[in-house]
Amino acid sequence: MIFKRNVLALALASVGFCATSAAYAAAPLNDQPAGPQAASQNASPAQDTSTTDGTTKSSAGARAQAQKDAKAKDLQAITVTGYNKSVETAVDIQRYADTIQNVVTAADIGGLPDQSIADALTRLPGVTAERIGGEASQINCGGLSGNFIQTTLNGRVQPTTSGTNYVQFDQYPSELINQATVYKSSQASLIEGGVGCTIAMQTANPLDAKQEQTVNVDFRGSYNDQASDVYGANSMGYRFSAAWQGKFLEDTLGVGLGFARMVQPHVSEQFVGEAFDGLQTLNSTSSQQAYPSQGIQVQQNGGSEQRNGYVATIVWKPTDSLQISGDGFYSQYDDGSFGRGFRTQLFDQNQAQITNPILLPNGAVIGGTVSSNPATGTDPRTGNPYTHNFSVETTADDYTTHSTVLSGGLNAKWTSGPWTVVADASLSRASSSEVNLDTTADPYNGLGTANPTLMSQSLTYGLNGLNVGSLAVQNPGIYTNLGDMALSRYGIYPYVYHDKDQGLRLETTYELNDNPVVSAIEGGVYINNHTYNADRSAYVYGSEWGTSSGSELPLALNSSDAVTTCWRGDFGNFPCFLALNGAAILAANGITGTTPLKSWANNWTYIQSGQVDVKSRDAYLMADIDTNLFDHSVTGNIGVRVVRTSQYSSGLQEVDNNAGIPLTDQTGVTSSNYIPVTQGVTYTDWLPSINLVYHFDDADQLRLSAAKTMAPPPINELLAGHGAWEASGQYNLWSNTSPLLKPMYANTFDASFEHYFPESSGAFTAHVFTKHVESFVQQVTYNDFDFAGAGITVPIDPTTGRPYLNGQYQTAYNNTQGGTVHGLDLFVQKTHFLPGAWSGLGVSAGFSLTQSAVKSESTLSGPPQNQGLPGLSKKSATAALFYDNGTFSAQLSGTYRSSFVSDSQMSVNNQIVYFGPETVFNFQTAYNFTKNFSLLVQFLNLTNQPTRTYFGNTQQTGTIQYFGRTTYLGFNLKF
Repeated sequence: MIFKRNVLALALASVGFCATSAAYAAAPLNDQPAGPQAASQNASPAQDTSTTDGTTKSSAGARAQAQKDAKAKDLQAITVTGYNKSVETAVDIQRYADTIQNVVTAADIGGLPDQSIADALTRLPGVTAERIGGEASQINCGGLSGNFIQTTLNGRVQPTTSGTNYVQFDQYPSELINQATVYKSSQASLIEGGVGCTIAMQTANPLDAKQEQTVNVDFRGSYNDQASDVYGANSMGYRFSAAWQGKFLEDTLGVGLGFARMVQPHVSEQFVGEAFDGLQTLNSTSSQQAYPSQGIQVQQNGGSEQRNGYVATIVWKPTDSLQISGDGFYSQYDDGSFGRGFRTQLFDQNQAQITNPILLPNGAVIGGTVSSNPATGTDPRTGNPYTHNFSVETTADDYTTHSTVLSGGLNAKWTSGPWTVVADASLSRASSSEVNLDTTADPYNGLGTANPTLMSQSLTYGLNGLNVGSLAVQNPGIYTNLGDMALSRYGIYPYVYHDKDQGLRLETTYELNDNPVVSAIEGGVYINNHTYNADRSAYVYGSEWGTSSGSELPLALNSSDAVTTCWRGDFGNFPCFLALNGAAILAANGITGTTPLKSWANNWTYIQSGQVDVKSRDAYLMADIDTNLFDHSVTGNIGVRVVRTSQYSSGLQEVDNNAGIPLTDQTGVTSSNYIPVTQGVTYTDWLPSINLVYHFDDADQLRLSAAKTMAPPPINELLAGHGAWEASGQYNLWSNTSPLLKPMYANTFDASFEHYFPESSGAFTAHVFTKHVESFVQQVTYNDFDFAGAGITVPIDPTTGRPYLNGQYQTAYNNTQGGTVHGLDLFVQKTHFLPGAWSGLGVSAGFSLTQSAVKSESTLSGPPQNQGLPGLSKKSATAALFYDNGTFSAQLSGTYRSSFVSDSQMSVNNQIVYFGPETVFNFQTAYNFTKNFSLLVQFLNLTNQPTRTYFGNTQQTGTIQYFGRTTYLGFNLKF
């Protein structure tokens, strides 16, 4: 189509679209407030300030009108389609904003080609993603992890399904998101929390549609080429989306509906090296000491992922002065994920013998022969005697997760003369429930007798750095022999989280037409109630490594619930195993009543459960600046946000010796060893900020920003529950959480030079930043801690009749040392740089450097070492080459990030490890047969880039995980 672009008018609407807050309050292109301010507001898109409610605050100024007039003379009508249109719209939004920001937009509703909005965000400089299960999920920004990022949808703070603060962006279908803005600098009107950045997602406003009725239908089938290697995995899937927008009552009423469904295989093959233990003797025949690994795993992961997303919007604008809107977003994600294979542990603590070890210079063992310990001893975990605890276990894990996000609200915007008033009420909920089932089987002697014993076993293994290692067993036949193998343990340990946000926001703006410095005054209040619940429970039959006794003996297998399964491809050298159906094995052996419950026998199910309530009361005042300095325009804002926070948590504290109150668990057992506790803290924070834009000319500008920012402590680390143990007359507590944690504060400084090419055909930006983070939350252990001084009850020692002496306290703490993160982001986008038939060619490229001296000590690699800041990659890059002539389009994109630290290690428990560097390429092409119908082909993860982790030294393998390539073939219909 021919798109006649008045760039400044377009920016006025687009920046309104960029709302960090209320839904769809941005005015359409032809919508201007009534009264004498209309002319000045038309004249000043360069002063637009995207506020938290989605409104556009326009400032008067002769400079803006002159700029608009000059720009209008230069602009010509050119053909703008597809990705080129998205780029140019994003450039305009970025150009006329007061903050330093980057934007991704959809050319049309449903126009983003990505799996989720996370993939789209990684095309921006300095924005990287952690791939979980092969998909981009947690976003890292400004060298910081997702816990330092604030996320909104239509201006409403988003709850999380992760069990902590970071948002899992794969919950948000890209088909339903019309725009996403990454705010790299802060301003007073932005809701606090974005130390790394603030990500504001926006769905479409139906009143902004060019046609009275718009329908978009997209379908694409998918094929994963790794699925054939995984027993029980389906290689096929599909994505379907449909969206409709309509305008009624002479374009005063807009309605929008959208639906997106994704069904795809959950596929991966993984080799896992577990953490390394302390210095110890490797075998009984030698005095050699080293740092052995805790074990290794090889696993096939399969299953199916299904995500359904819904969006509904209604906008009513009966007059130029009043707009009322309501919207809702709902996403349901079901990940039916399972893992099957081998897990062999207990290489350490003299529970196995390691011979012919392969050692690194730091003393870490990365290979050798591991065999059962022939010496009789005592199990250090249970105190029971054992002969052979070491085993090559066959595992069947169920990670099935059901998660939902609901976000919606009502918004009203009223404009009269110089006044604009906005009110927004919102409710957001998220829930996540993971089955977390672990089934293990082992080879036994004497199965069917009253005293079966674990077979003596041996394996030879070798880690291979950032590649798949080796594992060979002495007698592979026993691991597929139903006469030798039996189920040792069946355990269910669900993770259930509920996250709820309720918000009310009132904001007002007063335009000042004649002030030579301040063009508008803005202010508002924000009331937010945040409630978080964690619910742990457990059911366990038997135990690992042949330590079962009494009635919970190993359970027999049969061919219907234990199927011989072998490996293929790069994993083809591993021994075959039995694919177990744990629930069927229990049923076949008459075991019932497997519902997970809270119990005193597993008292951690109570300690790690609880509720956190956080109430925030915010107020802000901000002045918009529009003045001149040295004959050049200066725009921006200065303001302060005041935040009053009250956070409290309720839980149970273990006091033992019947010093508590009688409480009955879910199994019917009553205990008097616990007391209910409620702890918390209230504090007030002042967050000043300033943003200045110096306009050298229409093409070049310099941005400077400074702000004090804060990120709330991880919500899961505010739980109040504490477990206890007594030793040597001392009272000791564990929890690794604390409701007394304070936010993570930072002083941020940003500068950005921006050059814009003619006709909004692209931009070059160079952004430098410094973030001095005052504190990080970390796990600490205090000795001789003053519990009474901290308000924690200390029970009476029955042997002395006096309170126990102070002992250990394992808790979470704000590390007051903090540290600084420095960074540089370079980004260039350009369309229409070649003539004729090649005018549809465009490019974008970004490169980021980030560094920090922040370190934390880790012993997971054996010898203590300093690890870097989680989420920080020293180098990252993004690039795309795209072409669109209206009939044919193609896009090749790639993202790269260097190594980084994260706690997403794929193991039994999350471990903080290094992720290796990775480069991911995607390709998409489409052909429009008519203006209404097109076919497309899409390839994701073209090179089958794996996820690789390691423990400090790249030779100390963590997880090597391959997800396969995905191919899409489909069509698009537009009406």
